[in-house]
Amino acid sequence: MNGELQALKIAEAIKSGKLSAPDVVTKYINLIKKNDKRINAFTAVPKEKALLRAKEVQARLEAGGNLSPLAGVPVAIKDNISTEGIETACASKMLGGYTPVFNASVIEKLESAGMIVIGKTNMDEFAMGGSSETGVGGAVCNPWDLSRVAGGSSGGSAAAVAAGEAPIALGSDTGGSIRQPCSFCGVTGIKPTYGAVSRYGLIAYASSLDQIGVIGQDIEDCAALLEIISGKDERDSTCIIEKPFAFDLEKERVGLKSVKIGLPKNYFDSGIDGEVKAAVLMAAKEIEAAGADIEEFEMPFMDYMIPAYYIIACAEASSNLSRYDGLKYGYRSESAASSGAASSGAASSGAASSSRTEGSAKTLSDVYRLSRSEGFGLEVKRRIMLGSFVLSSGYYDAYYKKALQTRALIKDAYKKLFEKYDMILSPVAPTTAYKRGENIDDPIKMYMGDIYTVSVNLAGLPAVSLPCGFDKQKLPIGFQLIGDAFTEKKLIDTARVYQKRTTHHLAKPEAAP
Repeated sequence: MNGELQALKIAEAIKSGKLSAPDVVTKYINLIKKNDKRINAFTAVPKEKALLRAKEVQARLEAGGNLSPLAGVPVAIKDNISTEGIETACASKMLGGYTPVFNASVIEKLESAGMIVIGKTNMDEFAMGGSSETGVGGAVCNPWDLSRVAGGSSGGSAAAVAAGEAPIALGSDTGGSIRQPCSFCGVTGIKPTYGAVSRYGLIAYASSLDQIGVIGQDIEDCAALLEIISGKDERDSTCIIEKPFAFDLEKERVGLKSVKIGLPKNYFDSGIDGEVKAAVLMAAKEIEAAGADIEEFEMPFMDYMIPAYYIIACAEASSNLSRYDGLKYGYRSESAASSGAASSGAASSGAASSSRTEGSAKTLSDVYRLSRSEGFGLEVKRRIMLGSFVLSSGYYDAYYKKALQTRALIKDAYKKLFEKYDMILSPVAPTTAYKRGENIDDPIKMYMGDIYTVSVNLAGLPAVSLPCGFDKQKLPIGFQLIGDAFTEKKLIDTARVYQKRTTHHLAKPEAAP
């Protein structure tokens, strides 16, 4: 095994006795040790814990335990999903050293299914970014070109799968944070319907938009993992699905007759790279050749999607991150601690590594200001400030209320579109992966990279991201299929047909083993 096997094939080999779970975990840990200094996809790799878990799973399999089709497979977990006994810091100084005492619901389900957490993956700080450059541990490098970004905020998970450091991974998608890294790294991803996967244990960025999803080498691996993590959870009132998904992956689908797909022509008018446009339209032709009926339409409210998304997301972020104040949660400034105030357990976890700020805290406001100024990075501060502004007196109606009204209009527009189409096909991002550092000082340009993805989160819809080609610089290009709520099976069936007819998802970067 050299890191190229798909997750389902690894599980089959373990079940048949050709491989063992401990051997598989050991080989992936060695691959991470060998490659990840260049890629920086992982923030933590709990070797002993993973090997112990692998031995337990192997024993259960040998005893005839009835586990999932992915039993014995290592899985990488984004650093904003709580893992008991493994640091979960959201790639932020604010949560440095925080080790949860509980597992997120999705981790409980993975362990019940016999999967093995192999490590935590790098990301944008608190999932705020589109390039995985804002994390305290440095940027994730794209395995296809180490000078370029891996996309964000789930860039570590996508890069780990692309580089063969993990066969499959979990990420989170707030405005495209699974789909865009998949497009940049040439891997496959699913952003499920809001409410299909529990968010219990996911450290919140924007609660009405965040959704845990999956990243893998192909759509069948992703579908198998989504079956495991989906389903009702009494601890999350927004998780409204009654039963886990069942996609019947053993059944082949050879054509797409009777499938009607909408193609938003204004997504291709301007602002999109010519090579990306050509590759996505070629993917549309391939799907049409498989029997689907493709029809162009004009996507409404396109000019309002980015403003509405960032107003709502930043408003929710300013509320969710207010808990990190240097007292109850998170990092406390050494200057605040030196003022004589007692440190709480969570606050003191990051204080030892802090650098002294001139002066010391004399008031409660000083503790907040110093701790938050030192604990949060620039992009997080920017979004907190924007969110606080749009929620403030005198601006709430002018910005936040109008953004919510726009969101309702976008939801209604999608509802009408899905009365006519089974799904919508569109680009994921207007460009391929750009150079690290190229857009980090231009937030508006960075935000505009989400133009094709944010409306899916605003409407709470499912989408899959699939590789569909390469540009002249041999950088991956992706497209997405968007469906109505809880129509993941339609999307996955179509994606399976597409990947049976193409080989883009099988290509490996030079950085892969």
